[in-house]
Order: sequence, then C-alpha cells, then structure tokens
Amino acid sequence: MKSHLLSRVAALAAGLALAVPGVAHAQTLPYGDVAGSAGGSGDDAAADEDGGDDAGQDGVGAPRTRKVHFTPYIEAQQVVTAELSPGSDTLTYSALAVGADANLSGRNFDAGMAVRYERRFGWGSNRVPDSDVISGMARASVGIVPRSVFIEGGVMAARMGAENNGSTIAGQDFGDSATQVYAAYIGPSVKTQAGDVTIEGHYRFGYNKVTTPHVVPVAPGQGAVDRYSDGTVHAAQLHMGTHPGEPLPVGVGIGAGWLHEDTSNLDQRVDDKNVRADVTLPVSSDLALVGGVGYESVKVSHRDALIDPVTGLPVIDSRGQYVTDKSQPRRIAYESEGLIWDAGVLWRPSKRTALEAHVGRRYGSTTYFGSFAYAPSMRSSLNISVYDNVTGFGGMLNKSLADLPTDFEGIRNPLSGGLSTCVAAVAEAGTSGGTCLNGALASVRSSVFRGRGVMASFNVGGNALQYGIGAGYDRRKFIAAPGTVLAAANGLIDENYWVAAYLNGRIDRNSSFGTNVYASWYQSGDALAGDTSSIGASAAYYRTLARNLTATLAVGVNGVNRDQLEDYWSASALAGVRLSF
Repeated sequence: MKSHLLSRVAALAAGLALAVPGVAHAQTLPYGDVAGSAGGSGDDAAADEDGGDDAGQDGVGAPRTRKVHFTPYIEAQQVVTAELSPGSDTLTYSALAVGADANLSGRNFDAGMAVRYERRFGWGSNRVPDSDVISGMARASVGIVPRSVFIEGGVMAARMGAENNGSTIAGQDFGDSATQVYAAYIGPSVKTQAGDVTIEGHYRFGYNKVTTPHVVPVAPGQGAVDRYSDGTVHAAQLHMGTHPGEPLPVGVGIGAGWLHEDTSNLDQRVDDKNVRADVTLPVSSDLALVGGVGYESVKVSHRDALIDPVTGLPVIDSRGQYVTDKSQPRRIAYESEGLIWDAGVLWRPSKRTALEAHVGRRYGSTTYFGSFAYAPSMRSSLNISVYDNVTGFGGMLNKSLADLPTDFEGIRNPLSGGLSTCVAAVAEAGTSGGTCLNGALASVRSSVFRGRGVMASFNVGGNALQYGIGAGYDRRKFIAAPGTVLAAANGLIDENYWVAAYLNGRIDRNSSFGTNVYASWYQSGDALAGDTSSIGASAAYYRTLARNLTATLAVGVNGVNRDQLEDYWSASALAGVRLSF
C-alpha cells in the first residue's frame, strides 16, 4: 500500500504542522490531547476508563508503566511468483532474513521498532536477480529533562515499484523497477510551563533518499518524469501561549515557524518562514472559537539542467537524472509573501474526542485544514486529518514519519516481508498523529508541489483479533520555473486515492492468521504519462512448531492497470520458518 493518498504526513495536519501556522497547541480547552500528546503510550486512555488522573496533561514523556518488548528473529523462506497476465513467467527465489520488533516505554522514553533485512537468492530458468531488501520503521522519544525536553527521531525504509509517471506500486518490490525509499529525522523538542505561559517548540533535521534503477513505462515510448533522488529538511516551530482563564478570559499566543527543504534534483528549494498571533475564545466547557493572523514568506526555486552544446538536449547522468547546471543562477518558481489568517472551531467534549476545523487564507488562496480524533476505548482509535501545504517529496515524507506514534505494531506483507505503510497503533488511541504513510509515498516525482488531501484511519487491537483500515485522497499541484526542463510539470495536477486494510487474529493456542488488502488509483495530470491503478491481497497462516519456532504458509495476488499497456496480474505463494529469540 504505497500510494500516497496523502497522509497527514507531509502536510501540516490540523494546524500542527511546522510549516503551517495553524492552531497553537497551548490554545486548547482544559482537556489537553484526546489521550495524551503524540508520543505517549496510550496508558492515559486506560487511566481514563478507570477514572484515573489525566496523565496526558503532561504531554510527551508523561509517566507511564515501564514496558519492554524486544523480539529479534531470523527467517528462511521459499517464494514462487507466477505471472497470470499478460505473460506466464514463473519466478522462484529463496530468502534469508534477520529482523526485530520492539516496543519500549518508561518514565522518560518511548520507542517502537519493526525493522528487517532480507537477502534474496534467485534460481531456476527465469532467475530473479540476487538482491538485498531493507524495510521497516522506528520512532523514539527520549526525555533529557523529565517532562520538558526530549530528543525525538525516526527512520523508515520501504520498497516498491515505480512507474514513469512518478506513481508507486505496492507488491512490485523485485526486478529492475524496484524502488528503495529511505527517510530519517532527529531533533529536540520542548514543552514546559513558565507561570501561566505554555512553551512548546521543536527542531527537526531530516534526510531522504530514493533509488529507482528503472521505471515501468505507462505508455509505449513515454519517457519517465524526473524522480526524486535525495535531499534534506530543516523544520522548526516555537509557540508561547496561555489557556483560557489563565489568566485572561481568552487564550492568547504567539508563534513562529520555519521550513527549509533542499532537493538534489536541479537544486530545488522550498523556504517558508512565518510568524503569527492567535486567540481562543471559549463558548462553553467543550467548545471554543479559534483564530489567528500572521505574516508568511514562501519561496520555491531551482536551477536548470546542463545543456549539451552539440545536441542542445539536457544532459542525463547514469542514474537517468538531469545534471544540474551550477553555473546558472537559481530560478524563482513560486513566491508568496503577505498576510495569512485562519478561523475555526475547537470541540473537545471529552478526553477521548477532539475536533478542529479551520478555514483561512494562505498561498494566495483559500485554505482548509483540521483534524478529528476519537478513542472509543483503550483498544481502538479513529483519526482523520485534512491538510494543505507547499512542500517537496522529502518534506512530506519526513512530516508523515514524525506524525507516526512511537508505540505501534508493524503490519508486514507475509510474501515480500515488506512493512506496510500503515501501522497498527491502538496503544495511541485518539492521538492526533496519523498511522499511514501512503499519501507521502504515492509519488516519487521530484518537483515541489502544493499538496492538499485527507487521510483517515481506524484501528482496533486485542489479544485475539486486530484489524484496521486506512483511506485517503491526495492532490498535488506541481510547481516549476518557466523556461526550464521542469517547466512542463508546472501547474500539472496529480491525484491519488487509496485504501488499505488488515485483519489479524488467533485461531487457537498454536496457530494464527493475517490478511492484508490494498488498492490505489493514481490519476496523472499529464495525459501522455497516463493513469495507473493497483490492487492486491495476501493471507497467511502461522503455526508454532516448537518454542520460538514458527512456520508460515502464505498466498497473495497483485494487479496493475495502466491506460495504454496490458493489465499485469501475478500470484505468489510462500513457505517459511521463523526462529525468534
């Protein structure tokens, strides 16, 4: 499930985004976050059910019960993949893998991890090339000063196929079109109190990299769009404010934000600076009107490609990417400077429910953003986010990664071993963070874009049964300077719709099952690039053979549709064993 249907991941979901001068954290009703601030373990929700104290009021790093779950493992597998359409090739490979799943929490730390390295060995007449596959996610928050200063970080690796329109396809994780995505970020955050004033802020440094050896054409003879290579992200935010009634009848606050993103492709750059003031006006005990006004300066720029003096064509390197002409000045692709504002409502009828909805003016047009979080129980959570921002692929991916909870369970495809781009995060029921990266990963096109979208996820956890579903819509309007090789992308609009779901459960004391389904629809604004859609499903049976030794049988099917090419369908089967430690 890879599509990007725009997750709240790179987008300033609900005004909590760095680049968006949205709703200030301090401008809230007395309940605090639905079940504790992002980064909590979910113990707050349990305390609510038992009538306990509001542990979530202390935010990230609030006291919680110590928990240590760390399970390293090794695996051996045999996989067969049969092409059903348009051909009939059969591919076979063996795989050896090592990995670890972990959930760690204590008084001043919280961490979740699901990582895996796999070595594949092809054999048979249609030999799959030997390859290395890295997949997984990890998130951590460590308190440096208890309940005040933290170091937060995250890493992720994913593998999928890439189309020449920039879209990505889940289930196509081997062969020449296999694309590897890496992302990481780290930085300090602070949340403290100075009298009646709440002070919150953070700084994050991120790095992102994509390797795309080859891409699958979606139309005969159609060249590939420029794909993201690598880049860095600097994101910072600081806000100071008071709650209503402490000491004024209304809450007031001031804040500032900065986003600086550099992409190696043609030296593309996004620089966004903003300052703002905001106010919270209580209407009742659970409802408030919120609004803010400020000033923002956004600039998008890049260089042109080096031109071959003989052919007059852009120079392409060995990776299939444009060579940047460093001798030429940077070109302005987009610039917006001036007044920004937003107004909305904040509704928090309980510690388990929170709604924020905003409308305003930004980027020279109307903007909408907000979020809804609902935790019906300590084992279930519903999160919806709406976003609008200007960013590149790396900025969106880093933001989405930072929005993931630290206490999660990875959902893996039993056939590929790859980690799903959605995670099970019932331990953080009701927090404002998202649980999917689909939106951010929908396309690996290098061009900067204005991204708008919505993402929703629902998760239910339990000892016997766990299930969840995520869905979203992502709209990217690309930005490029006229007169450059990227000019053809300027103003193009790509849209992506996606849905993914999982159902896992126990059959008896020694056996269990797992299922996954996904579907995505990518509509390119470039008629020549064409549209793509994909669908897939897998099911696995797990049987305990001995202490720490588990056997796996799995089957799956994947399909891809391209406008001007034949549909592609494949079926796979796997048999393997896992030894856990």
